[in-house]
Amino acid sequence: MTDLSLYRNIGIFAHVDAGKTTTTERILKLTGKIHKLGEVHDGASTMDFMEQEAERGITIQSAATTCYWKGHRFNVIDTPGHVDFTIEVYRSLKVLDGGIGVFCGSGGVEPQSETNWRYANDSEVARIIYVNKLDRIGADFYRVVKQVKDVLGATPLVMTLPIGIEENFIGVVDLLTRKAWVWDDSGDPMGYTIQDVPAEMKAKVEEWREKLIETAVEEDDAAMEKYLEGEEPDIDTLKKCIRKGAIALKFFPTYCGSSFKNKGVQLVLDGVVDYLPSPTEVKPQPEVDLEGKETGEFAIVDPERPLRALAFKIMDDRFGALTFLRIYSGRLEKGMTVLNTATGKTERIGRIVQMHANDREEIDKAQAGDIIAAIGLKNVRTGHTLCDVKNPATLEPMVFPDPVISMAVAPKDKGASEKLGVALGKMIQEDPSFRVETDEDSGETILKGMGELHLDIKIDILRRTHGVDVVVGKPQVAYRETITQRVEDSYTHKKQTGGSGQYAKIDYVIEPGEPGSGFTYESAVTGGNVPREFWPAVEKGFKASIEKGVLAGYPCVDLKVTLTDGAFHPVDSSAIAYEVAARAGYRQTVPKASPQLMEPIMKVDVFTPENHVGDVIGDLNRRRGMIKAQEPSATGVRIKAECPLSEMFGYIGDLRTMTSGRGQFSMEFSHYLPCPRNVAEAVIKETLERNKKK
Repeated sequence: MTDLSLYRNIGIFAHVDAGKTTTTERILKLTGKIHKLGEVHDGASTMDFMEQEAERGITIQSAATTCYWKGHRFNVIDTPGHVDFTIEVYRSLKVLDGGIGVFCGSGGVEPQSETNWRYANDSEVARIIYVNKLDRIGADFYRVVKQVKDVLGATPLVMTLPIGIEENFIGVVDLLTRKAWVWDDSGDPMGYTIQDVPAEMKAKVEEWREKLIETAVEEDDAAMEKYLEGEEPDIDTLKKCIRKGAIALKFFPTYCGSSFKNKGVQLVLDGVVDYLPSPTEVKPQPEVDLEGKETGEFAIVDPERPLRALAFKIMDDRFGALTFLRIYSGRLEKGMTVLNTATGKTERIGRIVQMHANDREEIDKAQAGDIIAAIGLKNVRTGHTLCDVKNPATLEPMVFPDPVISMAVAPKDKGASEKLGVALGKMIQEDPSFRVETDEDSGETILKGMGELHLDIKIDILRRTHGVDVVVGKPQVAYRETITQRVEDSYTHKKQTGGSGQYAKIDYVIEPGEPGSGFTYESAVTGGNVPREFWPAVEKGFKASIEKGVLAGYPCVDLKVTLTDGAFHPVDSSAIAYEVAARAGYRQTVPKASPQLMEPIMKVDVFTPENHVGDVIGDLNRRRGMIKAQEPSATGVRIKAECPLSEMFGYIGDLRTMTSGRGQFSMEFSHYLPCPRNVAEAVIKETLERNKKK
């Protein structure tokens, strides 16, 4: 029986290029998991094992590994930073107990760090903050601490202060012990000495230490009273207070260092042990019924209770599908039969492995608190719950955002279409934010994703990993349609073809719904003119119709239908007749309700050197962008704007040209807004022509 208090399930998350993967490499080196450091910029890091990751120097998939520090077992997940892959961060946070938020010492709180921080807040994950890259030009630890307060609305609890900055950064001061950790120039993470605080830093250290103690003692009344009477708590009491506050998300212990130069990472690891929760210290996962409503039961982390495990990631490799599982309660053993509550079918656990990036180590059993992978599960998808056959229960599933961009693909040679189908099937299992549809009219295969880079990587994986060469169409925007006026209408469906006929009459109101409401339906029929058993058929007819709008065939959203009256025939009326009447009523009425085209608006965050701000803003205005804010920083200016997705294709190339290669940007979906008339007309015309050709 393993002691669960010695477990730490942690994730490392941050903006692109803040140094997550480099930090993970250092953790693996310090914990003895790897002996040679791999660098991201050389394409040789352990955790970025996909070809596409090594080439681009970014993390695409979250990678899992297990290592040990001071007798504690760390299950570590290194997550991607790029906005197109936030789904990986979201699903990793869902199964973690704690996290390390890495921030760049010069870049500070960047757009993706905000998104990931929001996800971590939603998942109620305790975190420590690590301000990395303090050896870089423009690094400023105190500015980043202020940004964490202002931008994220979080309370950083500063635990270490940097000694020197930029190229003079040599180490950190531990505020609890008032000791300086100073590294030599050998680059060896163990090449440090513990010294007294430099004389010129003493006043600063006392000032920040006082802030730390004042915040920490608020967690314990006895310590608070003593402190107010002038007695400083001992280090063990302080650590207990900090741990309590960190787990309750009241504040976030904040460290600093430079992972690349191997300075400061040990204290971060000590922080994980001291202040992040073990699996038994976090809120247990709620169990839900088949409708997704909470049952009031919880999956309590205990190996003696019935099995509850959540599949949070599927990865395809040469040995078959690998299903990553977080075990919340009970035990999982080789050869065991478990129930998948989503499919209602049982699965046999073949092999269980502990992952180290893409290497694996076979194990016979695992228990509550573990993060492991099972090989060969047939019908398990992301978000499915595996549980004890005799004690079934479902854990709260994951919700994934809808894609905003699509493109058509076709295999280069006709014989490869079956191969393409198999490859896409595997890719959908791996990534729930990636969807594939077949266009009914043209038979084209449509890929849908979260952004240009997302689909770009998918095409790359198709070509390289699965050996399917494809012809790629132009990216298409996921437009929507809606209505702007309320219309009362009536439709009668009559059909007589010998024998019993079909008859249904409906009176209804179609009106604009609340933004974001999708489709809502209610019946206000009184007196039995439309019998109650036919109401769902009317709803079904309208609901099926909104998949295709009347302008250009895009899905229709934010529509409310109220059935007000109607008539029926005792013999000829049937559910089918009412469904047909509703479909025809939709086609008849929506064109009268002033339909309009809606386009996806993206939250765009652009970083540019100061001397290019005018060019960048002018260009965003030309793209119909609305500038929301400008934030100057030490190294440039961040411009926040909202732009239509249709205007943002190929933006990275234009931005690099404007800023001599120094500009960066990220964007994520924000909301839908009506298209201007001239844009809507062009889109409708183009869509109808494209559909005609098909």
